[in-house]
Amino acid sequence: MNLTPLLDASLPIQIHVATVVPAALIGPYLFLSRKGSPRHRLIGKIWLGLMVASAVSSFFIHTINLFLGFSPIHLLSAYVLYGSWNAIRAARAHRIRDHKLSVIGMYVGGIIVAGGFTLLPGRVMHEVLFTWPAEWPDMMRLAVFLSIMAGSVAVLTVLCAFATRPRRQVMTRRT
Repeated sequence: MNLTPLLDASLPIQIHVATVVPAALIGPYLFLSRKGSPRHRLIGKIWLGLMVASAVSSFFIHTINLFLGFSPIHLLSAYVLYGSWNAIRAARAHRIRDHKLSVIGMYVGGIIVAGGFTLLPGRVMHEVLFTWPAEWPDMMRLAVFLSIMAGSVAVLTVLCAFATRPRRQVMTRRT
């Protein structure tokens, strides 16, 4: 891992990464947590804010210039803006299915698909995640790699624990 390419990148790229990474990490928690609770609503608002900020910042990133400075990936950003509005509208109207579909679509399209494209060779995040500073000794590279792997296993373990924990059932009173 080498943060130099990210630190040398333009401000819109730095803002984009600073908003999309927390959104990517918060998303699974929201999917696995109890829906409708005050905590879910608060963290959901934070997540939507991060997604909107990430989408808006992407319109100032023009590294792939196919048409007037934009690329097909910017269509995903437009979709995230529309999906955010739709998710809020649906939640306020108690159309839970529509809300869920909007949020899942934004996560899959805006984070997983778009994030996958950022890992292609030549992109900033590829350089950040898959290159190492030349001056680092081999033992340091190995230690960092093993730390990243251990952290990934820990995060996956916590997510699996949340996914498999029993849900609290609400008892209804019979009259």
